Amino acid sequence: MSTNATKWLTATAVTLALAASPALTSAFAAGSDEPSAPASGGKSAPKDKKKKKDKSSRIDDPAFLQGYRAAYATIYTRHDYAGAIGQLKALQHDDRADVANLIGYSYRKLGNYKLSQVWYERALKADPHHVRTWQYYGLWQIEQGNREQAQYHLTRIGALCGTACPEYKSLAAALNQPPGRGPVY
Repeated sequence: MSTNATKWLTATAVTLALAASPALTSAFAAGSDEPSAPASGGKSAPKDKKKKKDKSSRIDDPAFLQGYRAAYATIYTRHDYAGAIGQLKALQHDDRADVANLIGYSYRKLGNYKLSQVWYERALKADPHHVRTWQYYGLWQIEQGNREQAQYHLTRIGALCGTACPEYKSLAAALNQPPGRGPVY
């Protein structure tokens, strides 16, 4: 079984376990310590022009992956959001959706909703199909009392990965909570 299939099955099992246990159903949003491939925008480069030097990190660049994984652990294991922001910015690839999304998440966890919003929007500008950003930004919307916007984010997630993906289930569970219950996660 491939690594991605194993991760998907694990994420699905966790999601189902959380859904089966109402006491534990506050929104789960851990994402992945593996960044997704940068969005290409669906356009291919003209053949007659010189290729620009690619400034973005390749998904398999060992230094980038090591730094990304370290920042991910700083966020989700140590809950050191300020430290993670520094680590993510040091990667010098905050134009990548995964990196910008985690910076936004970290600012949100620190209570800086304005900067968090800026980074979520930057992530979606880099990749409008980045499901985790739609999820995290939807949770941000709930925390801000913008349930209609969160519902829009849920609809976008459903269009991108269906209603069975963990990001959809997480945001749907958060929307099912009564308003005013405090931070989602």
